[in-house]
Amino acid sequence: MDSKKITEDSDLQKAFHIRKEVFVKEQGVPLDAEFDVFDTLGGKCEHILVYYKEQPVGTGRLRVVDGLGKLERICILESYRKFGLGKIIIKKLEEIAKDIGLTKVKLHGQTHAEGFYEKLGYQTSSDVFIEDGIPHILMIKTFSE
Repeated sequence: MDSKKITEDSDLQKAFHIRKEVFVKEQGVPLDAEFDVFDTLGGKCEHILVYYKEQPVGTGRLRVVDGLGKLERICILESYRKFGLGKIIIKKLEEIAKDIGLTKVKLHGQTHAEGFYEKLGYQTSSDVFIEDGIPHILMIKTFSE
């Protein structure tokens, strides 16, 4: 299990494939809602891939919004869940956030994953809201000194 920051378009395309499989095909998110202007290399956000036995199976991205890091598009192909890869994705995105000087991150977590994020130090900061037809909650984590 390994993770890396995406620096090449070929790797970004692998991340897009994973997102299409999870969000569009599995969860029914419209294709035009899944991809946006931040899905590029070079500046708007940082994308990562996570690997299992040298296969790219998960992804996520970090974007700076109002001075906070926002973890987004976190997903793992269905057959690779339960291997601890979600934690690797979160830790890698948090590492990137710290490296660029951020002290706090947030995410819109799907409600079924609330316990997972709580175990990683996130606190629920909103009531349930619907995003792309799926119940979500705002969760925030402040990094300790």
